[in-house]
Amino acid sequence: MTTEPRQTYPAAYAAEHGTFALIPAAYVFLVDSDRVLLQMREGTGYYDGWWAASAAGHVDPGESLMAGAVRETHEEIGVEVAESELEPITAMHRTAPTGLPIDQRLDVFFVTRTWRGTPALQEADKASALEWFPLDGLPERLVHHERFALEGWRDGGLPAITAFGF
Repeated sequence: MTTEPRQTYPAAYAAEHGTFALIPAAYVFLVDSDRVLLQMREGTGYYDGWWAASAAGHVDPGESLMAGAVRETHEEIGVEVAESELEPITAMHRTAPTGLPIDQRLDVFFVTRTWRGTPALQEADKASALEWFPLDGLPERLVHHERFALEGWRDGGLPAITAFGF
């Protein structure tokens, strides 16, 4: 293995090729036997009034995807999850019809069956409820791309890499 430092792209190259932004996010579904914990989104301006993953959010600059998943789970529902307890279920390249850079996403979905603590909402300004649902009785208003990932995992055969919105 080389000991040479890793290289970065030159500023001119970045300026020429930097028209595409990709925002990484981590989603975590807490699963207990045959049920999943979901939160009701509120006050965010995006899918408010819809059920969503147990915890989810953007990966911070300089943070690994796994560390972001662990952090978001603690920040949003107050439970501790170890990176080794996160089962990756799919990496989803997602877009929306706007074509805007903000809508270019890479979402990585995880399931965990192990956590420490009792799930409880920690950010009342972003969610109004936390509820367990049977995996075979998911609510009608579940965020579209999250339903796609959760049902695909539940039913088996979800590819490791998926696309949504293209």
